[in-house]
Amino acid sequence: MSPRIATAQQVDRLELLDFLRPRHHGLLATTRSDGRPQLSPVACGVDAESRILVSTYPERAKARNARRDDRASICVLSDDWDGPYVQVDGHAEVLDMPDAVEDFVEYYRCIAGEHPDWDEYRQAMHRQNKSLIRIHIDRWGPIATGGFPPDHQL
Repeated sequence: MSPRIATAQQVDRLELLDFLRPRHHGLLATTRSDGRPQLSPVACGVDAESRILVSTYPERAKARNARRDDRASICVLSDDWDGPYVQVDGHAEVLDMPDAVEDFVEYYRCIAGEHPDWDEYRQAMHRQNKSLIRIHIDRWGPIATGGFPPDHQL
């Protein structure tokens, strides 16, 4: 079996969005009040405006942090643990209920498609008092895979 060689493919914005859209697992990093990172495993999607969406609750650390300091980074992972991934850096905004309800419809659609009962879904989002974090993409790293460095002597 030949060794797996690490890759790092620089991509343009359209290629990045094509990579992100089918992937819904991420690690979101926001900044705590002491300046240290706070990481959260999240489900994520990409909306029609090319922003990354993350569902949360208003009292969660990620929402509180994003309200105080809008800098956010997210590492979007493939379903396979050792599949390709990318880090995206941007600035976040937090949307709360009731204003966020239609944004939640888009969040659901970009992750799971059509809901069998949109009225029921909207009511559930209101009842749960959900918040939505929208990350506006500012920059991104290469789409990468792990493995041995390309010039590593085996």
